[in-house]
Amino acid sequence: MRNSGIKKQKYKITTVEQAKTVSRNFLKTIELDKAIDFGLPEIDDRYHIWRVPVKSKSNENIGEIVIDAFTTLIIEKKTTNKKVLESRLLGRKNGTEVKNKGNNIPKISNLRNTIGLGDCEILLKETPSESIDLVFTSPPYYNARPEYVEYLSYEEYLLKIRKIIHQAHRVLNEGRFFVINISPVLIRRASRNEASKRIAVPFDFHRIFIEEGFEFVDDIHWVKPEGAGWATGRGRRFAADRNPLQYKPVPVTEYILVYRKQTDKLIDWHIRKHPDPNTIESSKIKDGYETTNLWKIHPSYNKKHPAVFPLDLAEKVIQYYSFKNDVILDPFAGTGTTGKAAVKNGRRFVLFEQEEEYMNLIKEDVFNWLQKDTEKINWINTEAPKSRQRYLNL
Repeated sequence: MRNSGIKKQKYKITTVEQAKTVSRNFLKTIELDKAIDFGLPEIDDRYHIWRVPVKSKSNENIGEIVIDAFTTLIIEKKTTNKKVLESRLLGRKNGTEVKNKGNNIPKISNLRNTIGLGDCEILLKETPSESIDLVFTSPPYYNARPEYVEYLSYEEYLLKIRKIIHQAHRVLNEGRFFVINISPVLIRRASRNEASKRIAVPFDFHRIFIEEGFEFVDDIHWVKPEGAGWATGRGRRFAADRNPLQYKPVPVTEYILVYRKQTDKLIDWHIRKHPDPNTIESSKIKDGYETTNLWKIHPSYNKKHPAVFPLDLAEKVIQYYSFKNDVILDPFAGTGTTGKAAVKNGRRFVLFEQEEEYMNLIKEDVFNWLQKDTEKINWINTEAPKSRQRYLNL
């Protein structure tokens, strides 16, 4: 009982109103928030979940929303799904699902190029379900750099990432890919009496991806030139003293982990059933592609951003894991490299960035990607940049 009390203290949701707010936000994402009322939410402390009864406007019970009390995430496997809720609202017996004839062909997103300023966890909640065709991003590597020291603990960092992956799963189209650039991080020691720590971030991310409904596809290694790793300082002590046990190799690789949203559809379904065969044909990969999981690419540097990834890396991911005209999401957009690579390869983009400083870099550069089409971007929480009337290639 005492342990149960301690766990309750760690709940992120402790009140009925908080449970209703999370449920209401979930219903917005499936466009049912205006058609449904709530019964009285109850905490089930055996499983550390909130159960929120869902009622029709005529006060009939039509389902339940289940929320993880620790994380505030909806447990979708235990929550009444959208199709059943819709059927019950329409009065069909036993919540019979409406057969969707269009479900047998891939959906084409109608999103236009979008750039949003703010926390991507919040912006993702406003993004329509199944409107994204590929997620490619490189998240902050915990507190690896002074610029990133914003999380009180590693657990808090992982919870934030879990919420973003959870939302990304919802906005991704059926059976599409989430590709992430990530690496173990080195937490420097605070004094000579302490040891530095290397945290295996990719392996914790892997567990989260699987738990959030993705299947593992590939581990690609981004290989940098040998000199690139010395900046971390790792291996210098051994190089000087050559004592056994002190050996630490200099890291010159980062992971590009590839996950696919779980589905019973084969990859071939996306190709054979795509509504536009010409798009499939024009998206074919040309000779000279990467044939192994070792991608040798020089890193990029930017004086105004500490961790940009190369345009070449983003282009390869976009070419290999999306079709032309697809929508590519980068929830940690930084300087906007993913958007630039998307435009260069005939795709659309959705970029979210919470730092105004980096958003300004995107605004300065976006004219070079899109020329006059910059005027068609959907800007969220920030003013569109003023045209400088210096479009190229006109």
